[in-house]
Amino acid sequence: MVLLGIDPGLAETGYGVVRRDGPRYVSLDYGCIRTAAATEMGERLRHIHEAVRELTRQWRPEVLVMERLYQLRDGSTGLSVGQAMGVVRLAASLDAVPVAEYAPTHVKMTLVGYGDADKQQIQFMVQRLLNLPEPPRPDHAADALALCVCHLHSGLSRAGRGGEQPAAGPARVEAALRRDAERRSTHLRAESTEKEGPR
Repeated sequence: MVLLGIDPGLAETGYGVVRRDGPRYVSLDYGCIRTAAATEMGERLRHIHEAVRELTRQWRPEVLVMERLYQLRDGSTGLSVGQAMGVVRLAASLDAVPVAEYAPTHVKMTLVGYGDADKQQIQFMVQRLLNLPEPPRPDHAADALALCVCHLHSGLSRAGRGGEQPAAGPARVEAALRRDAERRSTHLRAESTEKEGPR
């Protein structure tokens, strides 16, 4: 199973390619697609789109895994990031590659065990899980590889494969998944109670 991870951004879009070989994960490629601030917006988006299409054609991933768009404190979304996500999705669609999304907190919980992990901790876990000789850089590339690992440890990676279980990973990753699921369940119950109001 080959995955293409994308950490979208207008100035820098990180990418990572991971193959699952039985219980092991192998990094096939990673790096960053960069665009210059002085370049016209349409040209920057075209460059991102073409670079992602080149990656999908080269590696033929089964899934493209992308970071979920975040909201700013005023409730709006990062426009430039949203535009980059749009051309990434278009590239995936043109090559019939399904897209999965994960929030940054979910990725951190899966790899490290808590949602406030810093960049260095993510890089360390990605290096360890993918058996890399050094921490992957730049940060956006490490995040893209982390998205792939997160997907491999999720139920979504089992879709269409007869319920096959995910590859065995470090105990802390499996524990993080359980805690994350418990927290989501608790959060959903709390939201449901708030909506119902006092009886």
